[in-house]
Amino acid sequence: MNQIISSETSTALSADTARVREYLDRAVRPAVLDEETQKTYKANIKQLMQQKNARLVAHYYTDGVLQDLAEESGGFVGDSLEMARFGRDCDAEILIVAGVKFMGESAKILSPDKTVLMPTLEATCSLDIACPADEFSAFCDQHPERAVVVYANTSAAVKARADWVVTSSIALDVVEHLMDEGKKVIWAPDKHLGSYIQKTTGADMLLWNAACIVHEEFKARGLADMRKLYPDAAILAHPESPSAVLEIADVVGSTTQIINAAKQSTKSEIIVATDQGIFHRLQQVAPDKKFIIAPTAGNDATCRSCAQCPWMGMNSLESLYGSLKETSNEIHVDSALAAQAMIPLQRMLNFAENNQLKVRGKA
Repeated sequence: MNQIISSETSTALSADTARVREYLDRAVRPAVLDEETQKTYKANIKQLMQQKNARLVAHYYTDGVLQDLAEESGGFVGDSLEMARFGRDCDAEILIVAGVKFMGESAKILSPDKTVLMPTLEATCSLDIACPADEFSAFCDQHPERAVVVYANTSAAVKARADWVVTSSIALDVVEHLMDEGKKVIWAPDKHLGSYIQKTTGADMLLWNAACIVHEEFKARGLADMRKLYPDAAILAHPESPSAVLEIADVVGSTTQIINAAKQSTKSEIIVATDQGIFHRLQQVAPDKKFIIAPTAGNDATCRSCAQCPWMGMNSLESLYGSLKETSNEIHVDSALAAQAMIPLQRMLNFAENNQLKVRGKA
């Protein structure tokens, strides 16, 4: 059984689209800074971090300048759960999270006693926007017999309603575990990732109807045409992409899995279907290879992201400096809500440890 659900009416789906569009309209990319200005900001930020005992954690999809700064200053670059776990385990008093808002919330849930800042609080995620906690909770209440599994790309309130929180690389194992226990599943929010899990495992799943605006725009027909141009290239795709894209891919995996696959591949040319921000790390781990972004709707069509998350792009040196200097853009999560959200998060971490799995994914 594999049902696509959401608010179940075209009116509600249109409302979800309108909500995403409203946030997109506010997602303005910062101006590109010249090299000298970048150096000045980086030096000032490093000085402030030392003074305030702060660490920077950055997602793979953020600007390469921020990724470099995180590593140069003793911080971390990775996926959202890896970022949050690094923050929990480091001795900093302040964590600066370069990413999108749910990542800041995850960091705060795992590090409630630390101050968690973000360069901007406007950086959000289409998956988060399209899964309002009240609507999702009401749907879950209608299916109390099902285990609720949510992707890390969700708000603290949605996590608090879940039985499990998962990343893309551990999701298959968790769903198979639930199948072994005879349980049916509610999955949220990404319908493409949910469909991939359902097809792979055969699980009985109800899927929330949301999608990542970056991955949803990758086109199977364009990818097939690109393969003709690069017949010897490997194709690596994130499972948030449409199923027709995944069927063409040689490897389907999380950001970390894509990076590892690129590093290990014997191919000199690699087509990648995920956010272009990952190219910074790909070029570091495999400098001798040519990386090509998979086709989206194209420059002359209606693509909203063109393989670049507009909200990840809002993170900048300038906004990071301002946030750290003023101790602004702080993430707050209600303590009771955080405690409830920590239960499914900890369940995932325990499961991964017990099964010797790596808790890594796009999230």
